[in-house]
Amino acid sequence: MKVYSSRDVAKLLGISLRQVYGHARAGFLKPGRGSRRAYRFSFQDLVLLRAARALADAKISAQRVRRAFRKLIRELPEGYALGEVRISAEGGRIVARDGTRAWNPESGQLQLDFRAARRRTDKPRPARPKPSKAYELALRGDPRNADAQVNLGRLLYEQNEVVEAIEHYRKALGLKRNHATAAFNLGIALEDLGETNDAIVAYRRAVESDPYFPEAHYNLAQLYQKTGQPVAARRHLKSYRELSSKKGVKGEGSRVKGKSRRKHHL
Repeated sequence: MKVYSSRDVAKLLGISLRQVYGHARAGFLKPGRGSRRAYRFSFQDLVLLRAARALADAKISAQRVRRAFRKLIRELPEGYALGEVRISAEGGRIVARDGTRAWNPESGQLQLDFRAARRRTDKPRPARPKPSKAYELALRGDPRNADAQVNLGRLLYEQNEVVEAIEHYRKALGLKRNHATAAFNLGIALEDLGETNDAIVAYRRAVESDPYFPEAHYNLAQLYQKTGQPVAARRHLKSYRELSSKKGVKGEGSRVKGKSRRKHHL
């Protein structure tokens, strides 16, 4: 399982080491310890810290954020993870949502979902769930649906929820090890976080699962070139060109050097 150092977390989330340490000592995270007792954060910790940063960006004090998170942990049903709750700031208030209700974790009071109220005043239209909600419902009915995990991850990525998207791509790969699309999309998301080595691993997994995946070969070639591995870069670029020629793909030879093929796959 991927672990992150305090410096990794600070870099990925754009916060100071002091803030990372403060959150780690607040009691709502469960970081491990490495050599010299250094913190080692899990991906779930990263999700929670990202939520805490978003609240800080909304001018919610660190003391209020930590207090609200600790209270949420105490009140959640057994087996329910804090990362499953969507936390946001609205009008200076902290609001938690679990898909069925919204409440203020500081006071415990239920909140009127004004977004839902506005929708009810609109002109009636046929019930049509949001794409992300449809995939969430599909996963509730069949939690081992790897394709639904990938598609939900893609939708989250398109909403700039990169960390959450990565979580779903990894779940898909846990369910179906040779899911080439999940591996490819994971590689793109990891690139966005600056995790070049992990992105290479993901793209390699994609081409191992599907050797005829031209975009994965192309992205591998770019990253190998970037990391000073020209032989591997040429090998994958050759594979990309051969596969693209067979598929009739045109125009990629003029692509700006250093750019990956960013399109997520379904």
